[in-house]
Amino acid sequence: MAKTSIVTESGKVRRVIVVGGGLAGLSAVIKLCEAGIPVDLFSLVPVKRSHSVCAQGGINASVNTKGEGDSPEVHLEETAYGGDFLANQPPVKGMTYAAPGIVYMLDRMGVPFNRTPEGLLDFRRFGGTLFHRTAFAGATTGQQLLYALDEQVRRYETVDVEDDRGIVVRGEKMVRKWELWDFLGVVLDDENRARGIVAQDLKSMAIESFRGDAVLLATGGPGIIFGKSTNSVINTGTAASAVYQQGACYANGEFIQVHPTAIPGADKLRLISESVRGEGGRVWVPKDPKEKRRGRDVPEKERDYFLEGKYPGYGNLVPRDIASRELFLKGFHEGKGVFNPKSGKNELEVYLDVTHLPKDVLRKKLEGVLEIYEKFVGEDPYENPMRIFPAVHYSMGGLWVDFEKSADGKLVPGSPRNQATNIQGLYAAGEVDYQYHGANRLGANSLLSCIYGGMVAGPAIASYVKGLPNSSFDLKASFFDKAEKRERERYETTLAMDGKENPYVLHNELSQVMLRDCTIERHNGVLEKVIAKIDELEDRWHDVGVPDKSTRANQGAQFVRHLHNMLVIARVIAQGAKNRDESRGAHYKPDFKQRDDANWLRSTMALYKDDGKRSSVDYVRALEYPLHGKTVRVTDEVDVSLVKPRPRRYETAGAASASAKGEGEPKAEKAEKAKSAEASPAE
Repeated sequence: MAKTSIVTESGKVRRVIVVGGGLAGLSAVIKLCEAGIPVDLFSLVPVKRSHSVCAQGGINASVNTKGEGDSPEVHLEETAYGGDFLANQPPVKGMTYAAPGIVYMLDRMGVPFNRTPEGLLDFRRFGGTLFHRTAFAGATTGQQLLYALDEQVRRYETVDVEDDRGIVVRGEKMVRKWELWDFLGVVLDDENRARGIVAQDLKSMAIESFRGDAVLLATGGPGIIFGKSTNSVINTGTAASAVYQQGACYANGEFIQVHPTAIPGADKLRLISESVRGEGGRVWVPKDPKEKRRGRDVPEKERDYFLEGKYPGYGNLVPRDIASRELFLKGFHEGKGVFNPKSGKNELEVYLDVTHLPKDVLRKKLEGVLEIYEKFVGEDPYENPMRIFPAVHYSMGGLWVDFEKSADGKLVPGSPRNQATNIQGLYAAGEVDYQYHGANRLGANSLLSCIYGGMVAGPAIASYVKGLPNSSFDLKASFFDKAEKRERERYETTLAMDGKENPYVLHNELSQVMLRDCTIERHNGVLEKVIAKIDELEDRWHDVGVPDKSTRANQGAQFVRHLHNMLVIARVIAQGAKNRDESRGAHYKPDFKQRDDANWLRSTMALYKDDGKRSSVDYVRALEYPLHGKTVRVTDEVDVSLVKPRPRRYETAGAASASAKGEGEPKAEKAEKAKSAEASPAE
C-alpha cells in the first residue's frame, strides 16, 4: 500500500505517464498537476513540434457574440448530425457545453485570438454549421494553442513535488519531459493492468521501462498509412497499434476523413484550411471540360460553382465528407477537373478562389495559410484561384474509450471510466481515440475535442489512481524487466533483419492501395483486393532488410517497426470498411448509398488476433473490462438519447440540426429563421 497519495512505502514519488505532447496530452498534464499528481511526459518529437501545431482554422465554441441564436445545444445537434449520428452523445454534449469556457481559458492564457473592432473575440464560420462559432488566431490557431498550453506545462517543470503534508520531495518536479522517445508498449501486470511503459530513446536507441500508476496515450492519428496526407510524417499510428496488439479495442477504424482542400508537396500534402471557405472562398470548376485557360482568365459566366448550386443552404461550407465526394465527382467521374498542361489532361483538382475578397481582410485572417500556398506552389493566391484537391486528413476512428453518463446527459466529472480503454489503467485522448466525431468530424471540432478529452482524462486518471490497491512504484521489478527484455529482443531481431525487401517500398505500396481504394469511394470487390494486398505486405515484411545497422539515431530500424504497426491498423481500416455495408459520413459505398440505422447504428469494435505471422481482426458486439475490482460491460450500441437520428441533408439552410428531443423544430432551424426575420424589412 502507498505510504501517502504521493510517496510510496519505498519512498518513491508516484507518477502518471502521458505519451504525446500535443493539445490532448498537454491539457491532461495540466489537469493532473492541478490534482497534485506528478507526470512523466513522453513525446516522439519536441513537444512544440507535436502535430497539433499544424492546425490552422480555429476552435469551436458557441459563444454567440454575433447574436445569431447559437448555443452549446445547437453545437451538440450539429456535431451529432454532421457525424451521421455515430458518436455517443453524452461526451459530445459535455464537449459542446464546456467549449465556451475552454476558449475563454485559452484567451486568459494569452492565445492571440482575432478580435472584432469592439474588442470581442471574433468567430468565423466553418463547415456543417450556419453560425459563426470558430474562434481563431489568424491561420495558425493550432500553433498558438499548443504554445500557450506548453507554457503552462513548462511552469510545472519548475514546481517541486510535495507530499500530503506539504513537505517538498527533493529532486522531484511535477513534470518531467522525455522528448524524442518512441513508445513501444505498456507494461502489464498479472491482472492485465497498465503499470507503465517501455520506450526507446531515439538518440542513443536505448530501451527502458518506466513505472506509472496510469498511462494516457495522446499520440494522434494514423494518416501516414495513406502515404502523403495533411498529417505530419510522425503520424503513423504506431502507439495505438502497439496497445491494440496488447489487447486494447480499436473502434470505428473505417472512418477516415478526406479534406477537400489541400496542395501537393514532395514530402506531404499541405492543408488549405476550411477557414478559407469560412471567410468567403468559393470552389469552382470550368463549365467546359476542355477549358485550358488559367483560372483567373476564365470568365465568371463560364464557371461552375457546383457546391453553391447543389447545396444552396450551406454552399461552400458543407461538411468535409460531402465536399470531398463532390470534388471527386467533378474531377474523377465527370472529368471536369483543372487542366494540367504538363500531363495534358484534366486532374483531380478544382479551384478555390479568394481573388474577389479584399486583400486587407485576407492578410488579417488568412495570411498564414495563403503564404503556404504561395511558397509551395509558386503562385500568388491573392491574384490567382488556388488549385486544390482532396487529401487524407483525420481519423474519426481510434482506440475505444468509455464514458459515464451524468443525470443531465453529459459526463460524470472525474469518473475513472471517462476516456478509459478496455485495458485497466490505460487511457486515451485526442485523435488517437474514437469518442467525439462519429462518422465525420466537423471542422474546428478537432482542437476542441483534443483539449476537452485531455481535460476529462486528467480527473478520470486522478480518480483511478486514488482507487488503486497498490502503486506501480511498489511492484517487484520483474514486471518491468520482463517487458524491457521483450522489447530489446524485438529490436535486436529487427536490427538483424537482412532480407531482400525494402521497407520504404513496402510502405509506398501500402499507401498507394489504401489511398486509391479505401478513401472517398469504397467497393467491396476492391476492398477484398486491398485486404489481400495487406496479407501480401505482411508476409513480405518478414523478409525486410533493415537499411541502417547503426547503434545511434537509427531511423531505418524505427521505420521497420512503425511499418509493421501501420500494416496492422491498415487491416482494421480496410476490413471495417468491407464489413460496413452502408454509407455513413466519410464511409461511402456507391453500392450501398443509404445509411442503414437498423443494422449499422453501432460502433465497430475490433480486437487483435495473431496466428504467429499474420494479423487478423476479431469484431465484437460487447466488451467487458475490470475497473477497481468490478466488471464494466459495454456494447457497440450508440447513445442517441439527446439528438434523435434523422436523414442527413444539407441542401437547405437549417438542415444540419435535429431537435434534441425530436419534438418541434430543431433549435438551429429556429435560430436561423429568427435571424432571417430580424434581417427582413417589416411589412
